Amino acid sequence: MAQSAQISERRTSVDDIFDHLYSEILSLRLRPGDKISEAEVAAQFGVSRQPVRDAFSRLATRDLLLIRPQRATEVKRFSTREIMKSRFVRAAIEQEVLRRAAKHCDAQGAADLDAALVAQEKVAQIGDVEAFGKLDYAFHKILCAIAKTDFAFDVIMAEKSKVDRLCTLSLSKGDRLPELVDDHRNIANAVKCHDAEQAVMFGMRHLSRLDSTIEQISATNANYFELDSAPDA
Repeated sequence: MAQSAQISERRTSVDDIFDHLYSEILSLRLRPGDKISEAEVAAQFGVSRQPVRDAFSRLATRDLLLIRPQRATEVKRFSTREIMKSRFVRAAIEQEVLRRAAKHCDAQGAADLDAALVAQEKVAQIGDVEAFGKLDYAFHKILCAIAKTDFAFDVIMAEKSKVDRLCTLSLSKGDRLPELVDDHRNIANAVKCHDAEQAVMFGMRHLSRLDSTIEQISATNANYFELDSAPDA
């Protein structure tokens, strides 16, 4: 029993460290290229280095940390290739989700979408980027549920997390939240009207907004990108 308690406690420590660093990286309090000390994180949480290593490994799997032997661990810089790969996968998955959502949307699904939009509008009015990010995930989860493709949300979530930092950078430089809420509203209205092609059109327009973000960030913060994958000027 004592051993089981220790294992449970260790898992909690790993989760806590992971959640903290994940939030710091996505909010850009830790920026691309910043170095992270295993020893300092362990001291901050009052744990041994092993849970920190485990949390670092999970973050590396998410493409958020770069871990190299005998060198400092650092927050991973953006890779243009990985961004384009993520966009390709998301576009393919989300088109099918939107088509199915438009086909299957019922009164409950419509009500869930309306409630999600109300919540988004509230945080957009106060400019809460972090809260909007969570509601954005929830919106996509609702669409997957309506489409009867809950499994697709896992793929969308994994691919979306790879570009969330770019979105945060874009939103921090201007008031774009209302524009994103409008995108979601157009998608929701098309789904509720069972118009699959309109839903897909608005969904792909929403995804394409990342293009200007990449151009903007590469022009002002080229050091955030990997040297061998910086976008063309």
